[in-house]
Amino acid sequence: MPIHGEYRHLARHAVLATGMGLAADDCFILDDGDVLEVDAAGARRGERVAAGRVFVDGKGVGDVGDVVLRDRRHLSDGGMVLAILAVNQQTGEIISGPDLISRGFAIEDESQAYFERAKEVVLEALAALAPELRTVPAEVKEEMRKALRRYFRKTLERRPVVLPFVMEL
Repeated sequence: MPIHGEYRHLARHAVLATGMGLAADDCFILDDGDVLEVDAAGARRGERVAAGRVFVDGKGVGDVGDVVLRDRRHLSDGGMVLAILAVNQQTGEIISGPDLISRGFAIEDESQAYFERAKEVVLEALAALAPELRTVPAEVKEEMRKALRRYFRKTLERRPVVLPFVMEL
């Protein structure tokens, strides 16, 4: 039973063993998670067990899911832009903002013109939103997210994580 190397190495080890007279049925090439049961009667494959990478994150072991890893990968690729907007909860009128804060996306000094235009794009998108939807925070957030993602993708060819935050006053 070869235990070290890539699959091609394991296969060559098995060929070497059969060339030395070992029966082919007695050669086992196992993958991670395969079980080899050995007793007085001989050796045979057992049932597979869960095996693979286990992520350690702080004090948690194995509790980081695929969604968290995907989000972390996306953040590392494109950075993040936080868009903050204050609206009147009865009328949907914009009281303040949008304010944009970025991390890992662009250098603040060099991107000021892009952010100013991005604010205008958000205001234009919200102005085009139906008046009855301007009082629904989820709709306002989604419109902000779509407008900013489209703007950054077209102008900078970047895809940051856009997190809209709407304060109702």
